[in-house]
Amino acid sequence: MSSPSRRYADRPELAPLWQAAHHRLSAGRPVSRLRVGPLTPEGRSALADLLGLDRLPDAYTSVDLARLDTALLEICGDGVRAVVADIVGPLGDRAAEREAEQTRRADLWAWLEAHPTVTAQPALAPWTAQLRRTGLIAGSVDRTRESLEQALRTLAALPAQGEPLPVFATAVLSDSHALDDGTRLSSLILRALAALHETPVPESAADRRALWGRAGIADDALSTTVLTAGFHPSGSGPLARALTAYSEAGHAAHLTLAQLRTPGDLRFPAQHVHITENPSILALALSRFGPSCPPMVCTSGWPNSAAMLLLRHLAAADCRLHYHGDLDGEGLRIAAHILAKTPARPWRMTTADYLTALRSAQPGPAPGRITEAPWDRELATALREAGTSVVEEQVAEALLGDLAVHVRNRIRR
Repeated sequence: MSSPSRRYADRPELAPLWQAAHHRLSAGRPVSRLRVGPLTPEGRSALADLLGLDRLPDAYTSVDLARLDTALLEICGDGVRAVVADIVGPLGDRAAEREAEQTRRADLWAWLEAHPTVTAQPALAPWTAQLRRTGLIAGSVDRTRESLEQALRTLAALPAQGEPLPVFATAVLSDSHALDDGTRLSSLILRALAALHETPVPESAADRRALWGRAGIADDALSTTVLTAGFHPSGSGPLARALTAYSEAGHAAHLTLAQLRTPGDLRFPAQHVHITENPSILALALSRFGPSCPPMVCTSGWPNSAAMLLLRHLAAADCRLHYHGDLDGEGLRIAAHILAKTPARPWRMTTADYLTALRSAQPGPAPGRITEAPWDRELATALREAGTSVVEEQVAEALLGDLAVHVRNRIRR
């Protein structure tokens, strides 16, 4: 502001006027009057001169914006907006900024709810809803998204393969302390795991360790096992020989996490592998087919790190994985978890399968809390409406019939 007229406007005694104008004009809303004050006696006189008033205004006064604009155009050749921006600084638009921030928040929550890790496991919906109710971290969309991206990256990598938490954190997040007890990220993930497994949010250190253990962190490599039957892998390693020997004898085999980590020469042929939730189905298959039992894996409920590692070995060998579990609330969550983490496909777990079983089986127990089934959008609705479960044992004959087809096909070959 180099001209005398501009210097006239930019007097210290008029500073309250320009500050008030800057604040109101930056609101992003129509402005017709400004509330100015307190003005010093010198400021009151300067404002009267500027506006051509016939008497001094009060220390707190209201200024008509159109009159101020006209006065400045006559004195400086610029309107009030240009003069205020020149004296105080660029004008903002708080309304537009608020709207943009609201849009960014809405986009953040929409991104979270549509994230593949979340949509693949509908049991996480209560977790995302709770995060939305809690709000932004430190009021920042960017900080919140960064934390959520780390949490989702971690959840996508779970269950782990029995490694300690610092080792897992280093592999996934490049920071051995990222998941230390008490960190915000650790809390985010534990809440997600609690929602996934439908357990209370852990409050004690022991409960937190137990929940991490369910996610495959620091599992005991010897006591963590997976039940199998019917595998005849090739290879000269001890696990290949043991699996073949058990299968030829018509027996099941418990494979430990330690064995699966270092299996030696173990080569699975590309084949159909059927996965069940309950050991009773595998036991029935062995009883019926004996040494001819087709390849089977039993998760015994939620799959532990040994089960997941075996399924990854099988997927790497181009095996076609077929999963069946109880048709109840927990069964849908387990199935969604396995289908999200492996290339397995549902086996007799459609709405049609459920309704057929209801017509031919005795009513089962109440299904409990029901979450959506990503592979069949109508299944959860059917469960809610019927209010009864169909557990694997109720459809055992149908499952064994499917297995018999694979047995006959193998014999023909």
